[in-house]
Amino acid sequence: MLKQTIKNFVSRLLAPPPSGPVRLSRDKHGIDRRLVSRHAIKVCEVLNQQGFDAYIVGGAVRDLIVGLQPKDFDVATNATPNQIRPLFRRARIIGRRFQLVHVVFGQEIIETSTFRAPASGTQETDEHGRILRDNEFGTHEEDAVRRDFTINALYYDPLKEEVIDFHQGVADLKNRVVRMIGDPETRFREDPVRMLRALRFQAKLGARIDPATEAPITQLAALIEHVPASRLFDETLKLLTCGHAMDCLRELRRSGLTKSLIPLIDRIFEEDGGEAFVEIALSRTDARVRAGKPISPSFLFAALLWRLVQKRWTALLAQDVQRNEALIRAADSVIDEQMHKLAIQRRHQADMREIWLMQARFERATVRSIWRMMEQPRFRASVDFLQLRAEAREVDSVLAQWWMDLADSGDERRSQMIDTWQAGHAGARRLGSGTTRKRRRRRKPGAGAESTDTADA
Repeated sequence: MLKQTIKNFVSRLLAPPPSGPVRLSRDKHGIDRRLVSRHAIKVCEVLNQQGFDAYIVGGAVRDLIVGLQPKDFDVATNATPNQIRPLFRRARIIGRRFQLVHVVFGQEIIETSTFRAPASGTQETDEHGRILRDNEFGTHEEDAVRRDFTINALYYDPLKEEVIDFHQGVADLKNRVVRMIGDPETRFREDPVRMLRALRFQAKLGARIDPATEAPITQLAALIEHVPASRLFDETLKLLTCGHAMDCLRELRRSGLTKSLIPLIDRIFEEDGGEAFVEIALSRTDARVRAGKPISPSFLFAALLWRLVQKRWTALLAQDVQRNEALIRAADSVIDEQMHKLAIQRRHQADMREIWLMQARFERATVRSIWRMMEQPRFRASVDFLQLRAEAREVDSVLAQWWMDLADSGDERRSQMIDTWQAGHAGARRLGSGTTRKRRRRRKPGAGAESTDTADA
């Protein structure tokens, strides 16, 4: 009897792990269904009613398990895009590398993809192994193999309130481990962006990267240069808005990824006070993320690159370049240099320039220019930027607070503040009043407001 008991115990120890996925009930995974998007649940319900399998997948499941509110919800199913689209009133097929369906519910889009097959060697790749086109559908199990990290290969069935785990992702999530599915070097070559994602999950979840997963990153960092710039912009923005931006930035520098992603950041950190300014800006960004407030990409990149703009502006002023012209040239040169690596969208570039150019006007304002500045779309963002500069002791904190109070006031209070400001600066106005009047008399009637703005600035 004793021998049989020992034999059974040893056989259980040496037995291979159970095949197939682990299915976890609500008491094991802890997801509160009330926090799940009702539109994502609706997509799963409709597909299920039509005889298809459908699950909420990826980052949303990961975040729900650790108690974070997901930013968006994705669905994976065994239905093909052409089978999905007719089932919903507002749905469109998108994607060239891999087709999927966007199901639209008002402001929310539920990205719905068909289960994918793992890399088979037949996909179109570049010379570095990056997959360029991949439209092969697969089974549920194959889709799980194709996911990048174990913590992202989790499927939640909102109808049964069950989590399906193929790769022990829940255990890795609870142990705070970021682990690649499959051979890390091969998977990073297939999609170099996975290196950025590993660092983001490490910072966001307070996790550690599995040593085997981390080992190839420094060696393969240069592969980031072969990723389309627009995609790099999106991934960089995710890094900087994950709530732990400075941690991400330091990890990027340590791994060598900044050289291919934000090459100017190393130079910014080497500038006197450069790292401190970036840290102030990113700490404010993190606070907004954690409070659930929106983030402006324009403001974020304006803060990241400001120290270089400021340095070039100062150098041009030393060459007797006119103040506003010097700032314009400095701003344009920094944006152009960064654009070789990171495709900051044109609308963000325009906003960044406006925020930077407004800084020169805050310190040399007149009554007329104050009212005009308040009409600018990026006025409030520019005032917030001035606050950053005051915290970094670049400008007088009293000046920065006056502009903040002005931005926060109603029209009547603004008029009072500007009248008070005008009385306090009467002497300074008289010093330049003769020159100003003389210049204005020479202008033709109806001269453009732009020239007045330049003189006022």
